[in-house]
Amino acid sequence: MAELTETVNILIKELSGLPGIGKKSAERIAYHLLKVTKDEALALADAIRAVKENVRYCKQCYHLSEQEQCEICRDARRDTSIICVVEQPRDLIALESTGAYHGLYHVLLGRLSPLDNIGADQLTIAALIKRIRSGEIRELIMGTNPTVEGDGTALHIMSQLEGTPVQITRLARGIVTGSVLEFANKEMLSDALTGRQSFR
Repeated sequence: MAELTETVNILIKELSGLPGIGKKSAERIAYHLLKVTKDEALALADAIRAVKENVRYCKQCYHLSEQEQCEICRDARRDTSIICVVEQPRDLIALESTGAYHGLYHVLLGRLSPLDNIGADQLTIAALIKRIRSGEIRELIMGTNPTVEGDGTALHIMSQLEGTPVQITRLARGIVTGSVLEFANKEMLSDALTGRQSFR
């Protein structure tokens, strides 16, 4: 019975470990990489290496960056008195694409999920609270996804800020409960930012 080489099997195993890639998809990608030229395949390898070597989290907001601070945190035109809290960098990108928001961000790098053993210490909540307690922030926008976990995360953060003068708002619920920010269209996100509501 014919079998694949060990090297190809290793490639398929590594590819199938990627999110959303099952064994069949991994096999198709592996066969594609075998068909393309060596330069094309190595360009992909170089891109992966460059990302791992050059991209880090911004030391202030935890967005992706190739410097200590991301472009948004370095932008002197941003309103530094407002922070929008999001779960992932892709949520930040989705909100930023609307052009409706000109404040700063804080990326949690996830959300509270007891069933997945994700607690507050695995997120960047402590760093967010430290930013808020610096005294420069007047409004905190909860841009967590409108899901049970997203709302739970927002409530946890709000409880940590009891007694602070910071106004806490959340995105207007033009975004349907249970949806994900990165899949919402620009108009919906723009309306949600413009019509944000008080959270307490």
